[in-house]
Amino acid sequence: MSVTVYIPGDAGALSVGAESVAALIATETARRGIDVNLVRNGSRGLYWLEPLVEVATAAGRIAYGPVRPEDVGSLFDADFLNGGKHSLALGPTEEIPYLKSQQRLTFARVGIVDPRSLDDYRAHGGYRGLDAALVMDAAAIVQQVTDSGLRGRGGAAFPTGIKWKTCLDAPAEQKYIVCNADEGDSGTYADRMVMEGDPFVLIEGMTIAGLAVGATHGYIYLRVEYPHAQRALEAAIASAEAAGYLGGDVRGSGKAFRLEVRMAAGAYICGEETSLLESLEGKRGQVRFKPPLPAIEGLFGQPTVINNVVTLASVPIILDRGAAFYRDYGMGRSRGTLPIQLAGNLKRPALVERAFGLTLRELIDDYGGGTASGRPVRAAQVGGPLGAYLPASQFDTPIDYEAFIAIGGMLGHGGVVVFDDSVDMAAQARYAMEFCAIESCGKCTPCRIGSTRGVEVIDRIVAGDRSERERSEVLLRDLCQTMLDGSLCALGGMAPFPVLSALNHFPEDFSGVTEKAAT
Repeated sequence: MSVTVYIPGDAGALSVGAESVAALIATETARRGIDVNLVRNGSRGLYWLEPLVEVATAAGRIAYGPVRPEDVGSLFDADFLNGGKHSLALGPTEEIPYLKSQQRLTFARVGIVDPRSLDDYRAHGGYRGLDAALVMDAAAIVQQVTDSGLRGRGGAAFPTGIKWKTCLDAPAEQKYIVCNADEGDSGTYADRMVMEGDPFVLIEGMTIAGLAVGATHGYIYLRVEYPHAQRALEAAIASAEAAGYLGGDVRGSGKAFRLEVRMAAGAYICGEETSLLESLEGKRGQVRFKPPLPAIEGLFGQPTVINNVVTLASVPIILDRGAAFYRDYGMGRSRGTLPIQLAGNLKRPALVERAFGLTLRELIDDYGGGTASGRPVRAAQVGGPLGAYLPASQFDTPIDYEAFIAIGGMLGHGGVVVFDDSVDMAAQARYAMEFCAIESCGKCTPCRIGSTRGVEVIDRIVAGDRSERERSEVLLRDLCQTMLDGSLCALGGMAPFPVLSALNHFPEDFSGVTEKAAT
């Protein structure tokens, strides 16, 4: 009788040896004459336990991890294929407290299904959302998404239903759905996990979006550093086409939707939606003036819906279970769940999907386990390289879009990067400005020149005496305000967030060298 063993093919797991572990398990089973079905699933997101090996037993999946190549022999000796005891045994996977306390909606299948199997996807509830959408008219689909309270999970948090309604109402013979999969924020990996671990959910979400606004063609603009995601997506698209879920007649409905993957240009600015459109059209990635909005005049001048991976991957469950089901999670105007990516100096870096409302402290202490270094947490940057540096005194802020805006921060794509008390916050502020200077498309002066001058001013602050610091800090704050007010897009408009937050919460790190020497 064949035993099914799951070993992630996720890029994160591969980076810590999953491929070698899989090869050794295959070799050992062949040597011992054991019939094993080896499935390369997505990661469960518990990266401190990767490679995480799971075995399907009569009692459910049993997990072992982190498994190193040198552990494979002892696992077989311990009869792990039958759930045997071993020092790496974690018990039933679904009972691991870290997973059990989560509310996985968008990530419900990631780490569970075979990402290359359409049958496995359907067996776990896949395409039920599309089935529901196919018997609804376009306006009703848009209304479901609107009523769910889903907001864009890529950074701006704009209501998804409003964006779709704008595109639906725009008259045109050709419309497009574009998925922004150019995931470039520091400490983020949720998009990659979906595409590598459950690619069909993104395809289904984009297909529903196409039905909702009358679009017949979609593009996935994929980060060029994600070759594993590219292969997973292209294989899934081919399977969906062969089964009639994509093409000229989606499931016999008479409605067409085709989908293709386009590799990104490798520039951070192309994560901005209008720069993305420029790049997708074969041009240099530069920000467009708005209006017109992409939903009215987007790709090739046609009405275009642009959402990121997590946003589109959240759509199928809304159509399947209903708007009220999704809306019942969360708080305030932040409805549903948010996949939060914990990274940086943490004992347990991982993906956590929970409803809006838990606090940053719960994430860092309860899920992250505190710092890997064992030193006190000093700061956390939430929302990528343009997010504010938050001090420990603000860690009781709930994960909520409006709550973070109130403290001068943003949730962005849900990335949380943690720093211990050895961090130099002046250096981090300089890094934020330098990042903006390097990644700017150069189209607007506040971003192009302001970020370069910002780096120079921070250097003067750190190198100067008290009077030089005071003069330069006033200049830096004025410069940041100019960037906030005058930049064309969020790159220049939000680069001041980390700089100002570092100045406000960690002023001691900006003491000039003369001052530091005196103390």
